Amino acid sequence: MNREALAHRNRRLARARHEISPKQALRNQALRLLAKAPLPPQSAENNRLLIIRPDHLGDMLLTTPAIRAIKAARPKLGIHVLCGPWCADLLAHYDEIDQALTLPFPGFQRAPATSGNPYALLLRSARKLRKTGYDSAIVMRPDDWQGALLAFLAGIPQRIGYDRAGVAPFLTLARPLVHQHAVEQNLRLAEAFVALPRRPAVHLDFPLRSEDRETIDARLAEWGIAAEAPIICIHPGSGAPSKLWLAEKWAVVADALAEDYGAAIVFTGTPGEKDIINEIDAKMSAAAHVIAGATSIGQLAALYRRSLAVLGPDSGALHLASAARRPTVALFGPADPLEFAPWGDPARHAVVASDIACRPCRILDWRGDPSANHPCVREITVAQVLDAARNVIDSGGRPAGQLL
Repeated sequence: MNREALAHRNRRLARARHEISPKQALRNQALRLLAKAPLPPQSAENNRLLIIRPDHLGDMLLTTPAIRAIKAARPKLGIHVLCGPWCADLLAHYDEIDQALTLPFPGFQRAPATSGNPYALLLRSARKLRKTGYDSAIVMRPDDWQGALLAFLAGIPQRIGYDRAGVAPFLTLARPLVHQHAVEQNLRLAEAFVALPRRPAVHLDFPLRSEDRETIDARLAEWGIAAEAPIICIHPGSGAPSKLWLAEKWAVVADALAEDYGAAIVFTGTPGEKDIINEIDAKMSAAAHVIAGATSIGQLAALYRRSLAVLGPDSGALHLASAARRPTVALFGPADPLEFAPWGDPARHAVVASDIACRPCRILDWRGDPSANHPCVREITVAQVLDAARNVIDSGGRPAGQLL
């Protein structure tokens, strides 16, 4: 099958996968009926807002500008964020968040689920939220019908989210979803809750702690990397196999950048991504250092802050690097960079993608279809990534703490 025919095929399959299935249509009908149940709302005023975000690291980071903007507009408002346990460490760094509540949201766990019946879990959680008491809730994920249902069952009087099937019936204010960057989408929902002052620029920031900086400095010193020595970080893993690049290409890029900038190469990742990193390392000529699975979120951000740049496929790690104010090179395949590219100055955050006509298909899981039919990430060339990396490094300046 030639490239044009393959792209046509993939577009057709993607459209079919994005259509509502009979099972989903039945569920949405049941949710509309459930939304008519006469549940008593919470009566007391609590001056507390619940923000519901079940996603992982990247999506949660892209929500923080909206959270900080709300707190700046209403400093005395108590802001609680209901998140997966996987994001609690991240949220602990933000003073604007008064409490992070955790819930192992069904469908979002990357480990085997252990929470039992998902509907029983939502009912138990709703009872707890009702006891705490909230005046308002914002359901940040566009299709999060579970979060919308949870806010409804908890009797939260004001419930804000997107006008999407399965979600809107439980809301008191439903906003249309606009095709724009996730940071802007989240701010639009925040503006539905409170008037926000117009600012010339919206920044994505991750507050660094001195102890995390010290831990990373000590680790680099153990490797013989001095405080003034340049490093470049590569995070080759991602939550979806369809986003992964080829190990041999990463090896060529890492060797070239190590030589170009006299930089030490540091690979980051989760414990489950060590095999990918080891495969790349085995193909490299330059020495590399691996810190996968050995850092907290804060330590990873501190490491990225020391870097000339951070490279990798579309993932939460690239958003963390952006929040640490370092240049990034993000390889995009099925996801839409208009919505999910690292936030910031395009001169410092390069997006590299194939020009195959079926991307972005927005389908991250093509299980049941051979990976050869979805070459969008693998088509990205070494030259594309190297050019992007050199551009962002040369325009990005040196990290804090490094000598010119």
